[in-house]
Amino acid sequence: MTASGGSEVRAAAELAARTSYGRLLSIIAAPTGDIPAAEDALQAAFEQALRSWPDAGVPEHPDAWLLTVARNRQRDAWKAASARDVELSEALIDRAPPVDPLQGIDPDAIGDKRLELLFVCAHPAIDPKVRAPLMLQTVLGFEAAQVARAFATSPSAMAQRLVRAKRRIAQARVPFAVPGRAQMAERVGAVLEAVYGCAAITWRESAADGLAGEARYLARTLAGALEQTGAPAAAVREAWALAALVSFSLARRADDFVPLGEQDPADWDPALIAEAEGALRHAQRIAGAEAPGRFELEAAIQAVHVAPRHGADLDDDALRMLYLALLHVAPTAGARVAHAAVVGRLDGPDAGLALLSGEPEVFQPLWAVRAELFVRSGRPAEAAMAYERAAALADDPSVRAHLLVRAAALRAQ
Repeated sequence: MTASGGSEVRAAAELAARTSYGRLLSIIAAPTGDIPAAEDALQAAFEQALRSWPDAGVPEHPDAWLLTVARNRQRDAWKAASARDVELSEALIDRAPPVDPLQGIDPDAIGDKRLELLFVCAHPAIDPKVRAPLMLQTVLGFEAAQVARAFATSPSAMAQRLVRAKRRIAQARVPFAVPGRAQMAERVGAVLEAVYGCAAITWRESAADGLAGEARYLARTLAGALEQTGAPAAAVREAWALAALVSFSLARRADDFVPLGEQDPADWDPALIAEAEGALRHAQRIAGAEAPGRFELEAAIQAVHVAPRHGADLDDDALRMLYLALLHVAPTAGARVAHAAVVGRLDGPDAGLALLSGEPEVFQPLWAVRAELFVRSGRPAEAAMAYERAAALADDPSVRAHLLVRAAALRAQ
């Protein structure tokens, strides 16, 4: 290692936090199931990195360095608790290895326990409403505020739910293990929901790196693992459909935000489209599943959207049919708003606007679709206001800038 500048150190730490947080946390938490303690140990490791790396240099394998420091911090905490007469067995303390020599450590050889942690968060002891948000924070490293926006609730309320859920895992002594076939069916839905949430939050990122790439990796890994372990056919089919959905979304990603209807299909990633179409075909060939589930329907919707890549026109009638089926099995705010957009194109903007009443006011897509429908109905002032509301709720700077440009153009008329 050689000495590094402050900006290089911070960039290396941020990259490790962004790409490896969940993997490291799952390894640290696995011996005890104490997620808050594991979070504290990992946070201490990142703080130590910011202090040590400027002088010592960024290690060749930052993940291995962070894991070693966090494990040793965890051992120190256990020993301190034991010294205070807190009941901790010596066997438990010995589960964390001592300091490892950093030279020669292959970060790819570090076990990946995220699938186990995903199923821990989906345990029956955890409130079903908080399972997917808990996975997004602990396994995938999102902040509570990001998770709150994804679920259209306040950051403070979401933070309280997450704290309670982590305590419950420790109290219930939930084992870190992929469940057997008998328990798989009741947990897999929440796991799929969390991977989907990761993809929804990070869809603007590159498929090659960052959390969008992690969502793609986890989706395909989960699908393969479920198929190999003999999980119920419906679960395997939905998992492969989710893998298709994630790849479809990433295929249309651009550096600068462009609304789907204004994108040039020639710019879409043909390899990711082929990957997505292959995963969807694989899902549809799985025997024994019942009617299409949520993710198969959403993947089919995305397949309709990429049809222009193959020279076909966008089929809004097919989209309406698929959205109606989706609303029957998963009546989410996102599905309702997207259905309203399609209805607005087919039956006129007023018909679409009528379907948007009663949706959560903090749901950003609601305002973006409402703005487009106001434009089409000849109401520029209301459209500008809706674009501004959508921009205020947007996390992505490129999306926010696009919405504000549209609002300004309408104000200037």
